[in-house]
Amino acid sequence: MTLNGWIQILLFCGIIVALARPLGGYMTRVFAGERTLLSPVLHPVERLLYGAAGTHEKEEQHWTAYVAAMLLFNLAGFLALYALQRLQGILPFNPAGMGAVPADLAFNTAASFVANTNWQNYGGESTMSYLTQMAGLAVQNFVSAATGIAIAVAVIRAFARRSARTLGNFWADLVRSALYVLLPICVIGTLVLVWQGVPQNLGSYTVATTLEGVQQTIAQGPVASQMMIKHLGTNGGGFFNANAAHPFENPTALTNLIHMVAIFAIGAALTNVFGRMVGNEKQGWAIFTAMGLLFVAGVAVCYWAEATGNPLVQALGLQGGNLEGKEARFGTTLSALFAVVTTAASCGAVNAMHDSLMPLGGLIPLINMMLGEIIIGGVGAGFYGIILFVVIAVFVAGLMVGRTPEYLGKKIEAKEVKMAMLAVLCLPLSMLGFTAVAVVLPDAVASIANPGPHGFSEVLYAYTSATANNGSAFGGLSGNTVWYNLTLGLAMLMGRFLVIIPALALAGSVAAKKVVPESAGTFPTHGPLFIGLLIGVILIVGGLTFFPALALGPIVEHLAMLAGQSF
Repeated sequence: MTLNGWIQILLFCGIIVALARPLGGYMTRVFAGERTLLSPVLHPVERLLYGAAGTHEKEEQHWTAYVAAMLLFNLAGFLALYALQRLQGILPFNPAGMGAVPADLAFNTAASFVANTNWQNYGGESTMSYLTQMAGLAVQNFVSAATGIAIAVAVIRAFARRSARTLGNFWADLVRSALYVLLPICVIGTLVLVWQGVPQNLGSYTVATTLEGVQQTIAQGPVASQMMIKHLGTNGGGFFNANAAHPFENPTALTNLIHMVAIFAIGAALTNVFGRMVGNEKQGWAIFTAMGLLFVAGVAVCYWAEATGNPLVQALGLQGGNLEGKEARFGTTLSALFAVVTTAASCGAVNAMHDSLMPLGGLIPLINMMLGEIIIGGVGAGFYGIILFVVIAVFVAGLMVGRTPEYLGKKIEAKEVKMAMLAVLCLPLSMLGFTAVAVVLPDAVASIANPGPHGFSEVLYAYTSATANNGSAFGGLSGNTVWYNLTLGLAMLMGRFLVIIPALALAGSVAAKKVVPESAGTFPTHGPLFIGLLIGVILIVGGLTFFPALALGPIVEHLAMLAGQSF
């Protein structure tokens, strides 16, 4: 580890802290329906979209209607994306002549992009036409991200309103998320990426002759527009197979910084939106601080592991940390930082190969995902994910002091705790359940590239990444098989919608409650004590649930490495 490395890490953290409040203020105005700088241009478009959908922005929905609208919209997106992949061979904007995507892979990809996961069992430049990339994948990058933001805003309203039967209008929240938040930032960001050298065209692939006289096909296409929304929307799917390690996706140090900032920007800002909407910004900063402390701890461990490197290699007299699987342009520091950022925020984009991380370096991305998208998390998903743990933490605090738990004046009772635990427990059910079957099923075991604990980690990482809607991978696992395409697709859908539905049920219950005035016995939820309690609950729940699986994978691999054995 170096001073220069820590300065780069602190610079990134400083930018995120500086962005949280102004972006949070803008988003608060957007979702309150207030006038913004973009309103003269975008409000007529917004009204046109409401008219086409047959709704009105002031027409609010009960939580069950909100859920139904969300599910129907995502089902339509899933079917459209699946059909687009299956028919791309006869559709236009296909200069490379890509054929139809196989049925099991098309299912996996449709589930992946609808669930805001972007797990990719294919190489984008060799499988997907320009039309599929633009009209299918890029569109889902926008609407899946907008769906997550909409759910987060609905949950925030539940705590902000004194007593209400409704949570807002899903269609209005969806449109405002895409139109006022995602689209303007992406337009500006795309132009900056093009300026930095990221391609944005519809031309045919370029065929070049190398110095050795061999012909090489250089893929290109509408890359920049997809890069910006894949990071801002925490989608993560690469236009190219190498993702953000590819020089066309991530050509410079500036684009690398833009990608990382975009991944965290909206998730961090939503904590400020929460504070503003409940009338106490300290509440939002408390949640942001808990997220930040967990993030910094993860960065420190991952950076240390990668900078230290493998003692077996060092014994040969080779120094410089672990550079296997990393781009020399970014080095150890920015590779480790990117790995933690992308898994803390449930993005899944990578600028280095996670399969090449040191055992403890790979442990941190695994933990980030296992905790359930709560360290910044996916756009929207990170906020409603950590609110589930806030409810559990408040409940634990109530048990300790012997009084009915409250949060922001709303009593937390049996129904809210049950919904929170239902959402939290569906994650290990998928992550550990599918992993347990895959490591004994011969067809699934045949896809593992490495023996021993690292091979186990490859499978565990796959189902953890899918369920957490992350999309990154330990690339040693060959995932493009019928078994993995189907089960990973199911894991993505479970991790997305089996969390959203209980979260909205909890929100509907909380919204209907009256606010109880603060008293001398009210537990303050904006100070260091609550932040510590929240972090403790997150780590205890995560530790008790996942430590046995982690012990079989990266932990035992690290101990074996110290004993002189590698895998």
